[in-house]
Amino acid sequence: MITHSNPAELAALAAVGADHWIETLDDGSHVLIRPLRSEDRERERLFLERLSPMTRKFRFHGEVKIDDKLLDRLMDVDYQRTMAFIALTHVDGELREVGISRYAAVDGQLCECAVTIADEWKQMGLDVALMRHLIDVAKRNGFRQMYSIDSSMDRDIRDMSRELGFHAQLDPDDACQVIRRLAL
Repeated sequence: MITHSNPAELAALAAVGADHWIETLDDGSHVLIRPLRSEDRERERLFLERLSPMTRKFRFHGEVKIDDKLLDRLMDVDYQRTMAFIALTHVDGELREVGISRYAAVDGQLCECAVTIADEWKQMGLDVALMRHLIDVAKRNGFRQMYSIDSSMDRDIRDMSRELGFHAQLDPDDACQVIRRLAL
């Protein structure tokens, strides 16, 4: 069993359900998926730094400085209005983050979501696995719809969204972006 250093965090995680899952990806490799925890801060920083410039651009809609302010925002997860699942695997003896999915409440029934996969772990089904856990928790937490705003050039997100049943439309304010919606 995974242990937690913060009792309040442990109580909030209990509402999520299981505290971790082992997922088998399309190539037969395995990852551990669990809720993001406060002690993952440095792991999250390293994950973001390892992403290719294009992957970072797709995720953040442009260039982004990976600093404490950004990390504070990304690590601010309460497991209800904000949620994040991290995918971990061992690389050269180190437990390394290889993907993350997250949502943030817009209101009581709508949340915005995002998923980011390490470049070398793309097209292996990790994005779908992470999003399925996120969708399940969003439903349990009472959300009725999830959406994302993505680059129209991001084929990985397009394919994952289709597989999960998201409906897409061009952003009426920016033809370079697509708004994807999923009824929960």
